[in-house]
Amino acid sequence: MRYRRFGKTNLYLSVFSLGTMHCLSSPTLFNETLETAISLGINHLETARGYGKSEQFLGDFLQQQTLIPREGVYITTKLSPTPEPDTMSRWIDESLQRLQLDYIDCLAIHGLNTWEHLEWVTKEKGCFLPLQQALDEGKIHHIGFSSHGSLELILAAIESNLFEFVNLHYYYFFQRNAAAIALASKKDLGIFIISPGDKGGLLYTPSSLLKSLCDPFTPLYLTYRFLLSDCRITTLSTGPSDPTQLDWLLSLCEQNDKLTPEEKDKLHQLDEHLNRVLKTDQCHQCYQCLPCPELINIPEILRLRNLAVAYDMKDYGQYRYRMLENAGHWFPGTKGNRCTECGDCLPRCPQGLDIPNLLKDAHSSLNGVSRRRLWE
Repeated sequence: MRYRRFGKTNLYLSVFSLGTMHCLSSPTLFNETLETAISLGINHLETARGYGKSEQFLGDFLQQQTLIPREGVYITTKLSPTPEPDTMSRWIDESLQRLQLDYIDCLAIHGLNTWEHLEWVTKEKGCFLPLQQALDEGKIHHIGFSSHGSLELILAAIESNLFEFVNLHYYYFFQRNAAAIALASKKDLGIFIISPGDKGGLLYTPSSLLKSLCDPFTPLYLTYRFLLSDCRITTLSTGPSDPTQLDWLLSLCEQNDKLTPEEKDKLHQLDEHLNRVLKTDQCHQCYQCLPCPELINIPEILRLRNLAVAYDMKDYGQYRYRMLENAGHWFPGTKGNRCTECGDCLPRCPQGLDIPNLLKDAHSSLNGVSRRRLWE
């Protein structure tokens, strides 16, 4: 296992972090998964108040495990933003109790997704005050945030200078947050990439077409290498549902940081294939089509269409699209069938895309049974 400095926290974290949301079917399976992770050299374990019994299971595991001393394993938990400082203070103490710890290494505001959330944190007498107090008292050692919000919101949160690390969505198939990576690195924040195998494209179960396009590599391997080759990124989350899904990670850690010529060539071929298949229907993710009067999440819907058409990533497209109108601020915006063909977006699109028709096409292909967030 390789380790990288987590920004100004000065912690050295394994390049893979274990997310504990998927292995909750039983305490036995949970413990076996964590034991395997630690034996492979993973020293960063991530949980959250909202992940069912994850904090409780992790607390019980930490009391039992003898593989590594407490000082050698780093725990991150996450608490939602709240307008009530007293609530945040209570939540911190409850997480400490469930985790059975004297201190939490890293505590993140979980889902800083709206401008209102950011105001709750940054305003005078906001919910950052109990976080700062817990920091001063040694209950937590480092404060960060995760976000599913807009790039502009993420940049503003980083610019607040309140945080030491950030949990970000950034993948080969979603590079919108590249500017946030750059700013976080400039300000020496630790950068933790959230769920690259799942939210990065359902790459554990890729389409046959995507597998053939990535051959002799796998899509998951390539996205991990794309991220690990970026020295600004400290660690990537992996969320196995059982210990066997961890076995192959160690081989990735043995790769040199820079992409090999073969890896670069394969990623270039993926780009060329996207351009060749989509031609003049490709959305280039400039976001100039927003705002939409009907609150349609146009760029994200057209991104999902890009991937479904070019790489047959329809399962991933449906997985994400069906969350629209069902996941609140975690995945905002309305579906493509809400388009009234008002035409507001058309003159703003540099590619001159027929956005209303593309939205209709995406909706007919990707809509179906509605989804909520995984732990709901």
